[in-house]
Amino acid sequence: MTDHRPALSDPVRAAAMWKRYWRLMRWMILVSFVAVIGALYYLHVEGGLISIHMIIATVAGVGASVLLAAALMLLVFMSSASGHDEDVARKDDTHD
Repeated sequence: MTDHRPALSDPVRAAAMWKRYWRLMRWMILVSFVAVIGALYYLHVEGGLISIHMIIATVAGVGASVLLAAALMLLVFMSSASGHDEDVARKDDTHD
């Protein structure tokens, strides 16, 4: 029986994957910022003057939604790209 370590157990590979994750998250922060600006522009065009409470709610709601979706999807992609999913599938096959 071979002692197969998960891909993320390799510190070099794990560091590379996390570096890639944070690089992509920085891009998604920019995308989130653009989405917030777009939402605020839309609210201004459709409703005229908007209150500070609406601005805060829009920034928090749109910004947090985009960043949360990006973070979770990037974790899924990182898990798949690192081979972690295959390691779990392989362990499930050996236990059956």
